[in-house]
Amino acid sequence: MHVKMSSLAIAFHASLVLTTSAVVAQQNVAPAYRNTSLSFEKRAHDLEQRMTLEEKVSQLGHTSDAIERLGIPEYNWWNEGLHGVARAGVATVFPQAIGLAATFDDALIQKDADVSSTEFRAKYNANKGKDGSTVWYKGLTVWSPNINIFRDPRWGVGRRHMVKIHF
Repeated sequence: MHVKMSSLAIAFHASLVLTTSAVVAQQNVAPAYRNTSLSFEKRAHDLEQRMTLEEKVSQLGHTSDAIERLGIPEYNWWNEGLHGVARAGVATVFPQAIGLAATFDDALIQKDADVSSTEFRAKYNANKGKDGSTVWYKGLTVWSPNINIFRDPRWGVGRRHMVKIHF
């Protein structure tokens, strides 16, 4: 009888160790939304499925709350790039989009965009919080130049026609 109890105790202990190991291993596996080897679509879908309705709603404004349980920092989506990096300190300033379009020089416009994206990334890296959080005019999501041509020269920005680009 003593031998049976010992064998039973050993079997129970082994089962407990294997179960605990499996749980710990599962906890150490990064969720799909953190797996950079997966496609953006798969990562976004996984993250969206993990969020509550309240958490999703908290992401709709230009300031997004942190979701600590998912490791998502607060984020301010507002930054302007109407003619380079705007309102974020010293940066290169380019002509407004309508002025650049008048050059009909696609290569020049590409160079301007490359400089702007590099400066946006530098401003973000210099100012982001340790958790990746941002403040106004220091993030990577940028309101860019207008796509539509304006018929009224007094209105140079035309926020209704701006598009958001994430570098």
